[in-house]
Amino acid sequence: MQIKFYGVRGSIPTPGADTQRYGGNTPCVLLTSQSGQQLILDAGTGIRGLGQELLADTTELVLLLSHNHWDHIQGFPFFAPAYQAGRPIRIIPGHTLQGEHDAILKQMCGEFFPVTPEQLPSAIRITPMAEDQWQLGDFQIQRCRLNHPGSGSAYRIAADGQTMAYVTDNELYPPQQELTSRAQWLEFVAGVDLLIHDGQYLEADMPHKLGWGHSLVSEAVVLAVEAKVKKLVIFSHDPARTDQQLDQLAQQFYGQQPEVVMAQEGMELWC
Repeated sequence: MQIKFYGVRGSIPTPGADTQRYGGNTPCVLLTSQSGQQLILDAGTGIRGLGQELLADTTELVLLLSHNHWDHIQGFPFFAPAYQAGRPIRIIPGHTLQGEHDAILKQMCGEFFPVTPEQLPSAIRITPMAEDQWQLGDFQIQRCRLNHPGSGSAYRIAADGQTMAYVTDNELYPPQQELTSRAQWLEFVAGVDLLIHDGQYLEADMPHKLGWGHSLVSEAVVLAVEAKVKKLVIFSHDPARTDQQLDQLAQQFYGQQPEVVMAQEGMELWC
């Protein structure tokens, strides 16, 4: 699989001089199998740039959502393929406590956006999954619940003999009831070739942000070590985290096993 990052920032877009290298767009990641099949993870503002690249053909696009918080769906109204006549777009929502499977389209009602979902010329269908494991073309997908306000889904995805996990907006040690225990996380990500995991906070952010639904960078690193992950990508960077600070974090883990990488817009990895 090829993995390309189009948005890596958590909570809110952060354009500016201090975020140019790592990027200020909110989450969006593209997976591409060896045969060329594609799977989009989340629809933050990073999906706008991806959309421009996907206008060249009219094949069906599949968008897999982690959850409905604003920073993970706010780019969809600016997703150019949604304005292509007849372009098939399948949206698979994550777990939601309220059952709001169509929140990504509801954000485009007249109070919030000038173009309503009914005016989009593309062929959009929302298909909630009843099971937690299914096959989607080349991709074998498994999911479990995030420890995040309102819940959501993490995904373990296998293709071409390789496996990656996408675990964003997840609190490994939540003060409230766990939807997925740490022991279950160890099992869920065990041995993956690539783990993309939430690392929005540092120790200095606590205890003020305890229960907000994100993990410490150090917690994600320990999880990756114990789960024997081959490579860890720290994702969902805090809006206040500058390029220089992310460089310093990366330096702390330089030479460590597994390899630890700070997610960066435009970064391409293979697993």
